[in-house]
This record gives sequence, C-alpha cells and structure tokens, in this order.
Amino acid sequence: MSSPTDRKATRARVSAHRLRLRRQGLRPIQIWVPDTRRKGFSAEAARQARAIAESPLAHEDQAFIDAVTAEPEA
Repeated sequence: MSSPTDRKATRARVSAHRLRLRRQGLRPIQIWVPDTRRKGFSAEAARQARAIAESPLAHEDQAFIDAVTAEPEA
C-alpha cells in the first residue's frame, strides 16, 4: 500500500501535468462509453446490428455512415 507521502507526490505530478495541458489551451472532459467487457455486451451489439441491417432504411443508414466516414480525396 502506498504511503501518504507517495500519494501526495503523485497528486502533485498529476496536478502539474494538468496545469501544463491547460496552458496549452486544453481542458479535461469525461466521457462514458459502453463497457465492452461486460457480460451481454456482444449479444446486445449483435442485436442492434441485426435490427439496423433488417431495417427498411438500412441502405440509407449505411449511405449516411459511408458519407460521414469517407476519407477526403487528395
């Protein structure tokens, strides 16, 4: 287990790192994403993919995805 001194030193390093990033014009954000390790994740992802593929609008949906992810032409 770490000592209070170790934790204080770690906190100081993290604080200094964050301050440097802020001085570079960055700001911290926190995002929550699905936990791919969670039991049932794969089954739910497959269910959603199947629902999209079987949708009457599947071709339009895929065209949209292709348009927004296409690499720009050089």
